[in-house]
Amino acid sequence: MTPQQIRKLERELGEYVAQLTDGMGRPERREAMGLYLKGLLLDGERKSIEPIAARLVDDLGEVEGMRQRLLQCVAVSKWAEVEVFRRIAVKVDAELPAVEALVIDDTGFPKKGEHSVGVTRQYSGTLGRIENCQVATSLHLAGEKGSACIGLRLYLPEEWTNDRRRCRKAGVPDEVAFHSKWELALELLDNALIAGVRARIVLADSGYGDTREFRNAIRERGLDYAVGVHHPTRVWRPGTMFSVPPKTARKGPPRRNAHAAEGAAVSIGELAKELTYRTVTWREGTRGKQSSRFAAARVRTSHKHTQGAAPGPEEWLLCEWPSTESAPSKHYLLSLPAPPPSASWCGRQNFAGASNATTKTSRGRWGSTTSRGGHGPASIITPRSAPRPTPSLRSAERFPPRSRLKWTLPMVRRHLQAVLLRSLPTCPLCRRAFDPRHAPHGVSRM
Repeated sequence: MTPQQIRKLERELGEYVAQLTDGMGRPERREAMGLYLKGLLLDGERKSIEPIAARLVDDLGEVEGMRQRLLQCVAVSKWAEVEVFRRIAVKVDAELPAVEALVIDDTGFPKKGEHSVGVTRQYSGTLGRIENCQVATSLHLAGEKGSACIGLRLYLPEEWTNDRRRCRKAGVPDEVAFHSKWELALELLDNALIAGVRARIVLADSGYGDTREFRNAIRERGLDYAVGVHHPTRVWRPGTMFSVPPKTARKGPPRRNAHAAEGAAVSIGELAKELTYRTVTWREGTRGKQSSRFAAARVRTSHKHTQGAAPGPEEWLLCEWPSTESAPSKHYLLSLPAPPPSASWCGRQNFAGASNATTKTSRGRWGSTTSRGGHGPASIITPRSAPRPTPSLRSAERFPPRSRLKWTLPMVRRHLQAVLLRSLPTCPLCRRAFDPRHAPHGVSRM
C-alpha cells in the first residue's frame, strides 16, 4: 500500500469517527477515541492499551502519556453506547448496498485471567470450543456485498450476577441482572428498529432458534426469521389435521386449544430423512461452486403438546443433507408464508409464487434460495441456478415483442418458475404425475 493510500484511509477513518462521536464530550476525548481505533487497526497481536500506546508514538518517552490518555478515554469516560450504535445502524442501513438480513450471532473474546467482566469457561462459537473467554451477543446488517455490526452487548453469566461482590469489584452496577443471550438479542433488535433500520428477515443459529420464546418474539415484532434448530425439536408431520376437542362433562374449564386429530409428533431429525432432496448450487466461491442437497416442508412445532399446548404456527422446515453425510446435518425453521394452493400444477390458476429466504451456510457465506412446496416433501431451487432463456428461432414465441408487452422482473420470475415447475416429475402438493409436454392451464409456455 502506497503512502498516499495510507493517508487517504487515515483521513476517511478520522471523518468516520468524527461522525460517530460528534457532540459527545470534549474534543480531546473524541480525538483520543480516534487514536484508539487507529491503534486497533495497526499491526500487532496484542490489542490492550499499553501496546497500542507504544504503536502510536515515535518517542518511547511519550508512551506513558499516550497510555494515560487512551485509558482515560476507554476505561474512565462514559460514552453514549446506544447513540453510537444508532448512528452506525442508520449509516449502514442507508449506505451499505444490497442489505438482505438482520443477523444475530455470538462473538467470543479469549482471556487468560478471571477478572475481566463476564469472563468464565463457556462455549464460544468464535473459538469453536469451551474456553476461558468473554461472550457478546451481536446484531449485524448483512448482504451479498458486505456486513456491519450495528449492536453489541456483553453476556454476563449467572455465576457473575449471583456474586455481587465480584461484580462490584469489576465495576458492574448492582442493578444489572442476568439476561439470557436471546433476551439481549431482542433488546439489540428493538434498538435497531427504533433507530429506523428497515425491517428485514432475522437470521440466527440454533443457539437462538431452539428457544420458542425467541421465535415468538420475532413474530410479535412483525418480522420473519430463518433460524437453525437442533434435530431433537419435535414437529407435526406435514398435512396433520387439527381440531378443538368437543366439550365434555368433565370438571374444569373446557379445552380450547386445537389438537391433532391423528398421528404423533416426530423429531425434526426423523422427519428430515423422509423428505425428498434436490441439489442446489447457489454461488461460485473461492473453492469452486457451493452446493448441497436441500428439502423443505410445511410443519408446525409441537412444544408442550403433551401438556395441552396448541400447535405452533405453520412454517417452513428446511433441511440440508450433504452427499458426504450419512444423515441430514442442518435444520432450519423459516416463518416465511407458503404460496397459495393455486401455485401447484393441480391448481388451475395463473400463479407461480415463491418465498425468498437468506440462509447461512456452514462456512459463513450467504446465498438466497427460493423455496416452493406445500403439505409434503418439497424441492428447493435457486434464482442463481435457474436456466436462463437463450436466443433461438422460437424467441418470438417465447417472448412477446416489446411493443405489445413491457416485461418486468416479477413477470420474468414467474415465467422462469413455470419452466422449472415442468422439470419435476410430480406435483409437490398432490403428488400427481405430470406430462411435461402439456403445460397446465394458466402456466406460461415461454
